[in-house]
Amino acid sequence: MILKKMTTLALTGMMLASYAGKAQVRPNIVFILADDLGYGDLGAYGQTKIKTPNIDRLAKQGMRFTRFYAGTSVCAPSRSCLLTGQHSGHTYIRGNKEIEPEGQQPLPDTAQSYAQLLQKAGYTTGAFGKWGLGMVGTTGAPDRKGFDVFFGYNCQRQSHRYYPTHLWSNNEKVALTGNDLTEKKVYAPALIQEKTLAFIEANKNKPFFLFVPTTLPHAELQGPDDEYYKQYENSFEEHPYKGADYGPGAQPGGYASVAKPRATYAAMVSRMDAYVGQILDKLDALGLTGNTIVIFSSDNGAHREGGADPVFFNSSGGLRGYKRDLYEGGIKTPFIVKWPGKIKPNSTSDFTGAFWDLMPTLTDIAGAPKPAYTDGISFLPTLLGKGKQPQHQYLYWEFHEGGGRQALRMGNWKGVKLNVIKDKNAPLELYDLSKDPKEQHNVAAAHMDIVRQMNSYIKSEHIESDVFPLTGK
Repeated sequence: MILKKMTTLALTGMMLASYAGKAQVRPNIVFILADDLGYGDLGAYGQTKIKTPNIDRLAKQGMRFTRFYAGTSVCAPSRSCLLTGQHSGHTYIRGNKEIEPEGQQPLPDTAQSYAQLLQKAGYTTGAFGKWGLGMVGTTGAPDRKGFDVFFGYNCQRQSHRYYPTHLWSNNEKVALTGNDLTEKKVYAPALIQEKTLAFIEANKNKPFFLFVPTTLPHAELQGPDDEYYKQYENSFEEHPYKGADYGPGAQPGGYASVAKPRATYAAMVSRMDAYVGQILDKLDALGLTGNTIVIFSSDNGAHREGGADPVFFNSSGGLRGYKRDLYEGGIKTPFIVKWPGKIKPNSTSDFTGAFWDLMPTLTDIAGAPKPAYTDGISFLPTLLGKGKQPQHQYLYWEFHEGGGRQALRMGNWKGVKLNVIKDKNAPLELYDLSKDPKEQHNVAAAHMDIVRQMNSYIKSEHIESDVFPLTGK
């Protein structure tokens, strides 16, 4: 199976080399990754209560994908899949494993990111937002995984607070004056956005890769009492949320109380949308839009933490599940790509892809060195509307919380296994997404041939990890 994937990758790379050669010299790449934004939280994907005009504009100017998936259903492993080009049965980070006093289990030296490959191709690289794949000084730190510049939260536990005591600028700890978990002075997303726009300005005359893993709209539900909040302040019936407030004894990992959680969540989504608009406007102002690819997505499905109410907002877009589920609502993500002159505006794609496809696609686009290994396939033919697009035989996911879960999509079939830590032979639920996109009707008993085939693929795709054990195989 691995040999087959590598052969397909090599052939795809040769086929697509001519496309990349015809592009303007080394286009800039901007990848904006929302945190816990649901498939249905954007106007372009059916949201009616929250305003997202800038991301909706991005969709109209580019291509909107309807069958694209995150790496898995929580933060760190999904981002590991994204950066390493490996699905969650192969990538090193497969769960949110905390390291004290700050940080998470680091990516090892052996894990290759596509940012490293873009660096080798001559790109200046920057990441602004939340990392969570290795603390400063470890093998998984941003500067060890391909980023020349990093500013933001290194630790995802620290990022639970929007008024943190500190952020990180490369390897330097930056204290935020006035933020001591009793007072709230510096709103971290606003400061990170300033640094993001400054990176674009500083690198306008050379090719750059800008990764923006924003914390918005992840819980906690917090933000300034400004125009983003005021537009929703009295729009919804509210149910206050009681959390772990700022004040004496407050801890970095808490979620504060919020009087109007629905208004606050909507404001955070609209703030994120406004920040996307500022990035687009900066590219316009510097004359970079014509030679810049802009990608927008989310790391997993909508969350239910800190008072968030995804049912009210239909954040999963009518799909079953939320963050931590391997049903569609937990892993299906909005995915939008804009590339002026290359991608047909206001287009829609039903290509079935996932985060591990970014590795081969972006290295193809940049003319960067090919990855040593990837589970992905390049979807550059889909973006350009040229050539034959290779297709996945199937997509595989696993998740290490909630008893252990595995899932596989094969064509229109979707299989989900629960509680696999206790029982590696747990029954597989089977859904026909063409008839049952909400995964309401388990038809496994009527299609045991499909169940056996999917179980075989699930077994072959899971390589057991000593750090994140799942099935004991």
